[in-house]
Amino acid sequence: MKKSTIGLISASVLAGGALAYTVASRKKQQKEEMEHKVVTIQHEDKEVKVLEDTDMRNSEKIDQVESVEADQDPAEKGLTLLDSAYRAEWQANGFPQTHKEMKELEEEEVK
Repeated sequence: MKKSTIGLISASVLAGGALAYTVASRKKQQKEEMEHKVVTIQHEDKEVKVLEDTDMRNSEKIDQVESVEADQDPAEKGLTLLDSAYRAEWQANGFPQTHKEMKELEEEEVK
């Protein structure tokens, strides 16, 4: 075989190996990252494992477990974890919390 053919084959094998190693290490890294994002929420005698950085709207368990802050905050009483998350988002963005506040805003817009 010519030296150029052997060099081409060697380079191809090395490139393929490097690609396979890169793909495998990325998969391993993603798996490790997902394991670190699992959070266990314990409330009374219930223990729920959820992903920390996911869209909570896709989880039925989140909408069944009582809000963690229900004991401390009277406004959270009777809310689920999902409701509590929505409430926090609404407060952060300045959305009205009650029908009365919504009517007041509508009246201000009309003026």
